[in-house]
Amino acid sequence: MAVQKTKVSPSRRNMRRSHDALTGPSTAIEPSTGETHLRHHISPNGFYRGKKVIQKSGD
Repeated sequence: MAVQKTKVSPSRRNMRRSHDALTGPSTAIEPSTGETHLRHHISPNGFYRGKKVIQKSGD
């Protein structure tokens, strides 16, 4: 079993954990409709990069 040689101070421990925080998903705003969607995904209305790529059955 590994045993530490010296005590790790709370400051050192917290510095090591500083990059472990979770971030939210990155979102993009569709320029034609203003909708928010996940990056590299189509918007809920079927737009991607300003162009209509999917026709819904109701359209």
